[in-house]
Amino acid sequence: MSRYTKEHAKKGLDAGLPAIETWPNQFPGYEITIESPEFTSVCPKTGLPDFGLLVLRYTPGKACLELKSYKEYLLSYRNLGIFYENVVNRVLRDVVAACGPEKASLTGVFNARGGMSASVVASYTKEGGYGS
Repeated sequence: MSRYTKEHAKKGLDAGLPAIETWPNQFPGYEITIESPEFTSVCPKTGLPDFGLLVLRYTPGKACLELKSYKEYLLSYRNLGIFYENVVNRVLRDVVAACGPEKASLTGVFNARGGMSASVVASYTKEGGYGS
């Protein structure tokens, strides 16, 4: 019998989080990188804190992320039980929904716990969708 259930796997994916605000982009064809070195969430199984670095890279379309609202959005994960993989994919999908970038990738580099660390990368392109 698995110690991890379907409920654990889905935890945090449907949590209500603050909206990420945007502002109109003025220039085409450039990339923005936002590093969040103090990201925190909680393991949905153990309740222990998880810490990591999130690195968002995106080429804006018609809108750019407003940094303060993005920071507040990320802070809302602080007490949320959610797996690393779900964090990275959920954040990327919420960023895409907010600003409609030409392309975007999110890398999560999570601190070691129990002698192991993990990195998760998710990507999106306007032409190919997620996983492109």
